[in-house]
Amino acid sequence: MIEISWTDYFRYRVKLRGFNLSNVEEIIKYSTERYYDTATERLVVVGKDANVLVMIPHEIDKKDIITPITIHATTRQQINYRVKSGRFENE
Repeated sequence: MIEISWTDYFRYRVKLRGFNLSNVEEIIKYSTERYYDTATERLVVVGKDANVLVMIPHEIDKKDIITPITIHATTRQQINYRVKSGRFENE
């Protein structure tokens, strides 16, 4: 069972950007599109919330607790560029 540690900042970003927290939770838990960001040294999960492609950088601690850092709307083009440039590596 994956446990998510929601920070006040992350909840604020979700609300500010108009995303649904339960959809975001599903993305974090079940999305198969996952990367390692070599620039930030964080893991990134990608998924859709209400037809908006989102990118969620997060950290996982030794107890397998996921802490989402922030959430961004993104495009497939941005993700593909980061993969091609080597910034994103497949997890």
